[in-house]
Amino acid sequence: MEILVFYVIAGAIAGLLGGLLGIGGGMILVPVLVYTLPAQGVDSAVLMQTALGTSLATIALTAVSSILAHHRRGSVPWHVVSRMTPGIVLGTLLAGSLAAVLPGALLRRGFGAFLLFVALRSLRPPRRDPGRALPGTWRLMGAGGGIGLLSGLTGIGGGSLTMPYLSRRGLDLKSAIGGAAACGLPIAISGTISYLIAGRTAAGLAPGSSGFIYWPAVAGMGIATLWCAPYGARLAHRLPERGVRAIFAGFCVLVGLRMVLA
Repeated sequence: MEILVFYVIAGAIAGLLGGLLGIGGGMILVPVLVYTLPAQGVDSAVLMQTALGTSLATIALTAVSSILAHHRRGSVPWHVVSRMTPGIVLGTLLAGSLAAVLPGALLRRGFGAFLLFVALRSLRPPRRDPGRALPGTWRLMGAGGGIGLLSGLTGIGGGSLTMPYLSRRGLDLKSAIGGAAACGLPIAISGTISYLIAGRTAAGLAPGSSGFIYWPAVAGMGIATLWCAPYGARLAHRLPERGVRAIFAGFCVLVGLRMVLA
């Protein structure tokens, strides 16, 4: 019960910051899990894999509400999402298999480098090309595969990758955001399955784990993130965009450097 309460608090903070900064929970959940899972008995050899898998499982719980919210507003380009999804699933399934054999230190530094990259990109507005023609089915599927692979290896829902991609490929901003939210669900579900299977025989896991998924954290964080994210979103509308971008960039730099240099 004490563990569950702790993860509820951590999930509430992640949900609040996620809503404020306009990102999925993975960029916040993974660092939280990396620094808390050792206290639950997770061995360092499988720490990063467990953090990534648990993050994706938590995102799977919260992704549905985001999709429904965008769908009600008619901002989900389902014709694009449906063509990207097969590639997303294949890429994310591959990510779990790769994570199982890659050193944890490499995964941690890769995650940190990804955060530093996102921090630099967040300081400038996303490029938009509304007159550009949408790619064909195979290109969208290939892009989905790349997004799924990178998202699975970093434990995120992929919004920071999918939204800029769709925006540069001719979709308006609302549709790009809605498409990114919809793509987050197959990323999270296939990623969860992949990390479950990849870690089924792993040693050094905590009680309450299935593969690389630590379920007490999923339960506590998932419920709290779902509840607190709307409050962060409301706060974001009251703050200047430049200030929000600066907060987000600062968070990514601090955590990214910590991950790379630890």
